[in-house]
Amino acid sequence: MNVSDKVALVTGAGSGLGEGTARHLHSLGASVVLFDIDESKIRSIAEELGDGAEFVGGDATSEADTAIAVSRAGEFGPLRLVVACAGGGSRPQRLVNRDGSPHELGLFKDTLDLNLVTTFNTLRQTAAAMAATEGYGTDGERGSIVLTSSLAGYEGQIGTIAYSTAKAGIIGMTLVAARDLATSGIRVNCIAPGTMNTPAWEQVDPEVRASLEANVPFPKRFGEIGEFADLAVHLLTNQYLNGCVVRLDGAIRFGPK
Repeated sequence: MNVSDKVALVTGAGSGLGEGTARHLHSLGASVVLFDIDESKIRSIAEELGDGAEFVGGDATSEADTAIAVSRAGEFGPLRLVVACAGGGSRPQRLVNRDGSPHELGLFKDTLDLNLVTTFNTLRQTAAAMAATEGYGTDGERGSIVLTSSLAGYEGQIGTIAYSTAKAGIIGMTLVAARDLATSGIRVNCIAPGTMNTPAWEQVDPEVRASLEANVPFPKRFGEIGEFADLAVHLLTNQYLNGCVVRLDGAIRFGPK
């Protein structure tokens, strides 16, 4: 499959990995709907991209907001491509704090909502829309979905139990989703990025960043947004890739701290 003339939906498209992926898909000829809670940002991006770009402001945890984004994508034609990037970090907290108090339940729930629930909500609604379309090509494929996890889903560090659990859940749903959707001709894959050069890292102390880069075996740097976008497009278009989680990390393995 190639992305030209296909319809794509990207969640979390207002910044970072989602924005970069939406821009890349559009540059390759896809019609792209950008979905993000920051409506002013995605409006600006869509206006910059011009024809073939639309935006929907809303919350990916919301059934109604996500349904609107999926419906808007359907106005371009059959939805074929989805990249779910909505999510974010949370403040660190140990399972038992130094003062003896337990981890806040509200923080844990909020982190799961922001990462795991947004991903599942996007996955279920876009898959249902794809399943209702006609298959194409020799395999009868109807669409391809890429989820976004994190290395924290494999090697969670001290104080990240909420975030790591959420990202591990995304890893866990990938193969099951691919199997569930096989009869509908829909592929599901996932990217687990390591330290990526997103705007959030621009706020980090340069010494902290340098120490992280030094721990990457090769190349000794943060990953670039374009490298994530390239991989997302490959997963979307390689029709024999299904149920895979790909680590995009320069071979780094997170330690306990």
